Amino acid sequence: MTGTTASLESQARISGRARPLALARWLFMVAALVVAIVAVGGITRLTESGLSITEWKPVTGALPPLNEAQWQAEFAAYKQIPQYTKMNGPAGMTLEEYKFIYFWEWVHRLIARVIGLAFALPLAWFWLRGAIPQGFKPRLVGLLALGGMQGVVGWWMVTSGLDAGADVRVAHYRLATHLLVALATLFGLVWTALDMRALARGGQPARITRFGALVVGVLFVQLFFGALVAGMRAGYVAGAGWFEWGAWPLMQDRLFPAGIDWARGALHAAINDPYLTHFIHRWWAWVAVAVLVVLARRVRSEHRPASIAVHSAFGVQILLGIATVWSGVALWLAVLHQLTGALLVAATAWGVHALGRQRG
Repeated sequence: MTGTTASLESQARISGRARPLALARWLFMVAALVVAIVAVGGITRLTESGLSITEWKPVTGALPPLNEAQWQAEFAAYKQIPQYTKMNGPAGMTLEEYKFIYFWEWVHRLIARVIGLAFALPLAWFWLRGAIPQGFKPRLVGLLALGGMQGVVGWWMVTSGLDAGADVRVAHYRLATHLLVALATLFGLVWTALDMRALARGGQPARITRFGALVVGVLFVQLFFGALVAGMRAGYVAGAGWFEWGAWPLMQDRLFPAGIDWARGALHAAINDPYLTHFIHRWWAWVAVAVLVVLARRVRSEHRPASIAVHSAFGVQILLGIATVWSGVALWLAVLHQLTGALLVAATAWGVHALGRQRG
């Protein structure tokens, strides 16, 4: 495609009242909120707060308990689930301790509601004003649907820890689904925002290349196993306290961990055995690093900021991952690791988008 033809197509997309730059800024703002909720989700998980609210009330649940009677009712409902009965035992939990875990789950759900409104209301406004460029309405509706599905998946995850016969935590594969839907939404938001910004500058939307698709696939495999590690609390199986070298690069002083349950086959063990899942997550990371290095090198001449972002994100993420297991999964390090994972998704979207533009 010649530059003149591309410019004409771009003008056709943004003719009339279309405002791609305004839409790009809006989508970047929503993406920032998704990064925030991923971080708060990490705190919720690490403080065992996710099951503290036992009902899903999309509208009325926006308000926390407002008086003592309401607090006691919420606390009484929490006392009925296995997490409370199995983890607290005869010692129980004080109301103040319950309020702490309730706070983090309430904040997590509140941000989810804010994200829904921050996406749906501006989308309706841009739509009615005719400000959406040609061809982008289906994609934006798809992102809205993905966000709505995230709420459903979140409640599906929570229900796995509420039944009488449930574990003290939610099902790890449901937690992995919940996190991956959020990160896929983040990727789509950043990609679409970059497309809008390109249109505003007279360019064309990017197309994902074969290598770009490979990078995304490798990264999401790593994110999937990371989510499984989080769901199974498999970060603790390395066997370390503060800065004990046996936790990395070894696991319990071995390169390949002992104690893996192979009874139901390798695939089942890979996604259900905490030792093997943790092992795959820590070493697949280097496959992800390899493809990300190649991506960053391919775009550095024409899109140097994207190259720097990719290098910085995966470099910090690797260091945080190692520090997390060395620390015995210190809360603040684990939360930073999850937060940087979201930033790595955004940086990768930027890099793959840049590659698609220079090859388009």
